[in-house]
Amino acid sequence: MGTSASHGERILARLPRAGCVFADEGRWWWIVPSGSDIGVAWPAGTHYVVGDPSWTRARPGGRAAGPRLVHGPDGDSPYTAPIPLYFLVCRFAGVPPRWSLAP
Repeated sequence: MGTSASHGERILARLPRAGCVFADEGRWWWIVPSGSDIGVAWPAGTHYVVGDPSWTRARPGGRAAGPRLVHGPDGDSPYTAPIPLYFLVCRFAGVPPRWSLAP
């Protein structure tokens, strides 16, 4: 799940526990479990990517491929818990959290 770089450090500082976080030009990428988009509306300006994100593919022109690791996992899992991340992203986006219990 991608957030703006301007929010990345602030979100990381407030999470009780984080998994792997990567950064590229202008965006921080949080590794979350599959299905973390089910029932929630991630705020505008965030990017929830399913499958291989674009930064895992080769880039033309010899540019360095992919973002750099800015935070290793706080525990044994590479994933960041999606619910605390979702609430922080909503807070910094200035929107109330929205979710649905319907499948």
